[in-house]
Amino acid sequence: MSDPLPSSAPPPGPAPSRSVPAWVGFALLGIALVLLLKLGKSVALPVAVAVMMTFVLATPVRGLQRAGVPPPLGAGLVLVALLGTLLLFGSTLVAPAAVWWERAPANLQQLMEAIERLRAALPGGAGSSGPDSAELREQLRTEGLLLTRVVLGELWQFLISGAATVILLYFMLASEQWLVDCTVRALRQRRTRVLVLSGMREAQRDIGRFLGTMTLLNIGLGVATALVLHPLGLPNPILWGTLAAVLNFIFYIGPVLMTVLLLLAGISTFSSAALMLAPAFAFLVLNAIESNLVGPWLMGRRLRLNPVFVFLSVMLWGWIWGMAGALIAVPMLLGLRAVARRVPRLRLLRNYISDPRDVHDL
Repeated sequence: MSDPLPSSAPPPGPAPSRSVPAWVGFALLGIALVLLLKLGKSVALPVAVAVMMTFVLATPVRGLQRAGVPPPLGAGLVLVALLGTLLLFGSTLVAPAAVWWERAPANLQQLMEAIERLRAALPGGAGSSGPDSAELREQLRTEGLLLTRVVLGELWQFLISGAATVILLYFMLASEQWLVDCTVRALRQRRTRVLVLSGMREAQRDIGRFLGTMTLLNIGLGVATALVLHPLGLPNPILWGTLAAVLNFIFYIGPVLMTVLLLLAGISTFSSAALMLAPAFAFLVLNAIESNLVGPWLMGRRLRLNPVFVFLSVMLWGWIWGMAGALIAVPMLLGLRAVARRVPRLRLLRNYISDPRDVHDL
């Protein structure tokens, strides 16, 4: 009896594929989103600023609505009041800023000469010779023209973005309640509706309180800076006080930049070493008082955030959108925390964002 035919072996199946971890997809999505925001700055930045300002200005618009003023008219009144205040305050700074801009080449030449004298006084630098006066003036003139061209280009972009932001902000303020209602009605589950609505209100409350408190703090810091710089003899102390108030909205980086600017201004204005350092040192003292004593007392526990993530947020949004991104970095972090508090999967992110002293109470 013959042996049975050997059964043919089944064809080899496809090799088992290794599943990609979920976090890889989220990481790639995050990278793509960051690059998209950076490339689409001209569109994304006005939208982000308008949304943030809507959170702040929606409260007075709703107050006018309760008083009988229609939302479109109330939004217009609030915007006119805001823009009028900014223009009125900005007009007082035009003359001092023009004086500093006119004196910029001379101040820069004095600064470079002072640095050259300092370099020559260092060990091993006595034999070094700097550029002569004619070459230095020609270099400053060329660089001044380039700087003027860059400033005018940035100013044009700022005006376009500012106009787009104001127009979008008006429409969002005029239809804020309608936008909220449409968003809530689009959600089917009642629990989700409650979470979304409460998150929006919390973000609105925290961002509004943060910006209001920071505005008061920075106005006080600006006034104190101007009052301290005036007896020191630094020209245009009002301009420096305003610059200190604006830059202090940028956590960590703003005060450092302001200190460097005051140090350069002191070097180019005074001849005494003590007076050169006095403006920067005075601002450092005022900023230390504001950030360590007055600020935490006014901010309260509700607005405390992890300093590490505050710094990372400022660096990230500053890289994506420049100075404007650094200005709105902390409000955006507050909005992210409001979302993370209501999504169980984001509990770890919520703990990271919150102040380490408050994590055990969350």
